[in-house]
Amino acid sequence: MKARLPQGYGGGMPSNMNQIARQAQKMQEDMERLKDELAQKEYSASSGGNMVSVTVTGEMEVKSIEIKPEVVDPDDIEMLSDMVMAAVNEALRMASADKEQKLGDVTGGLSIPGLF
Repeated sequence: MKARLPQGYGGGMPSNMNQIARQAQKMQEDMERLKDELAQKEYSASSGGNMVSVTVTGEMEVKSIEIKPEVVDPDDIEMLSDMVMAAVNEALRMASADKEQKLGDVTGGLSIPGLF
């Protein structure tokens, strides 16, 4: 007696493996393109009524910090520090959210550890 495999198993495997390999290759190419695109992108945020502005890159690096002179008070350095921290954190959140959204578009929502 000859065993039968369910439909989709057995003889069709090589073509399925080729298709999976092509999809993986395309995903890898899309990821590289996305990585390059994000590296070029910038995200800006401000705090304290635009007294502090921060720009970060898609690689999560701070590119610039601008502080208006009128916000600098030697007696209240803590407030300035808080405004800088708030602006940096918001810009990084924006960059991270954009990266996650674009990454989800490429992977179809599939979570692949270590890709980014």
